[in-house]
Amino acid sequence: MGGWVYIVSNKHNGTLYVGVTADIHRRAWEHREGLVEGFSKRYSLTRLVHLEHHEDIRDAIHREKRIKHWLRRQKLTLIESANPDWEDLYETLN
Repeated sequence: MGGWVYIVSNKHNGTLYVGVTADIHRRAWEHREGLVEGFSKRYSLTRLVHLEHHEDIRDAIHREKRIKHWLRRQKLTLIESANPDWEDLYETLN
């Protein structure tokens, strides 16, 4: 079973949350609707700004853990390398 590593934010260069899921459509929708309790809901992190697929969920979990330990600058570079305008990628899922 595959998995997705994703980053959500509240605005360009805003607060970041790194997550992992097997169902990116459902999880992105939950973030947009404010259904994910905790950090992402508290800071209104609804904009999907980074997304990467892994064939094995274990690889996605490992990647998520690595990214979570990165410096903020490294996370910003990752986002801006594929999404320089911080577009909400949610619409690209459908």
